[in-house]
Amino acid sequence: MAQAVTTLWDTTGSAVVKELAAQRRTGGAVLSGVALTLVVVADESRVAEAEEAATVAAEQHPCRLLVVVRRQIDAATPRLDAEVLIGGRLGPGEAVVMRMYGRLALHAESVVLPLLAADAPVVTWWHADPPERLATDALAVIADRRITDASISDQPVAALTTRAKDYAPGDTDLAWTRATTWRSTLTMTLDSVAGRRGEPVRVRGGRVEGRPGNATAELLAGWLTSRCGTGFEVVKSERTPGSSGVDTVVLELDENEEVRVHADRRGGAVIAQPFRPETTVALPDRPLGDLLGEELRRLDPDEPYQEALEAATGVGGLSDRSPVREHVWYDPADPNAASRPGTARPASTRPANTRPARAPKGKRTGAAKPAPTVPADSEGADEVAEHGEHDSDERVP
Repeated sequence: MAQAVTTLWDTTGSAVVKELAAQRRTGGAVLSGVALTLVVVADESRVAEAEEAATVAAEQHPCRLLVVVRRQIDAATPRLDAEVLIGGRLGPGEAVVMRMYGRLALHAESVVLPLLAADAPVVTWWHADPPERLATDALAVIADRRITDASISDQPVAALTTRAKDYAPGDTDLAWTRATTWRSTLTMTLDSVAGRRGEPVRVRGGRVEGRPGNATAELLAGWLTSRCGTGFEVVKSERTPGSSGVDTVVLELDENEEVRVHADRRGGAVIAQPFRPETTVALPDRPLGDLLGEELRRLDPDEPYQEALEAATGVGGLSDRSPVREHVWYDPADPNAASRPGTARPASTRPANTRPARAPKGKRTGAAKPAPTVPADSEGADEVAEHGEHDSDERVP
């Protein structure tokens, strides 16, 4: 089926819903059903990377893909530019890319909610710095599962601590997902030692050699600490570790045995253990799309991540948290809003689907007028949104 792509400039949420329905009627349903709705929140500088990863994940898990780009919250005029795709560059399913300007960006849920696939779970992924409190973003409140990535933060360890303080069952992080191959390799290695002995193995200690302060390395050490009941720490490795931030894991076992799992820099790991020759197993650096696809396989709380996060940050009581978040409104344009009494309000007093107020009939702002000369690549669109100025109604040939 040929791809169907429509770009709507300076549009409304209702127009996006109608266009998506129209394309589905004229082009036919690409998918008989979807497993979920994937909401991607990305910075403009990371949109291309986020779209590529989401496309890979959508091929593994049929979903409706909604990409939200919040641009220029301080723009004078609220504005929505949307691209509606069916069977296009974002995979075989339905996708909508939305760029929001001005106060509309603070109410992205007013556009997103009508676009959610009916009776399907919602997963929200931030390929950007998430808010310190996810409850302040309605796109987190409506989600059954929430995915962040501490690795893209300037201070990954501080980002992990923030996520621990704000944790609720259903949260996870791609820094944790990057440790999956290491965890499976370590588990397999201990099973091999136990098989040789014919009895369970006890881990008395060890260390993770890699890049101190790396989110994946810290979570891997936290996972080992929670599972083995003994402390693990991240120490600087002699070599520069790969993208995972982990170079070697050393396990000190009972009976004075030691096991080393060492990355070989060729997509594998060398396992050294007593009474066995060195063996090499696959340990690839996986692309972002595969990491996201892994997290979409499950919608239940990720208890191993919760235990690893608790051990890595020292923030306790995560298992006792409620999985339900109540939306808290605050104005990010006001730096003191979150700290002043009475400025943060739950969703019950300010509905999550609140839309920006419309001007009285006959006195509509320029946002309701078409912007026919906005180029296809959005160049210059920021200036239009910032100053609230639009071109004349005369069409450019």
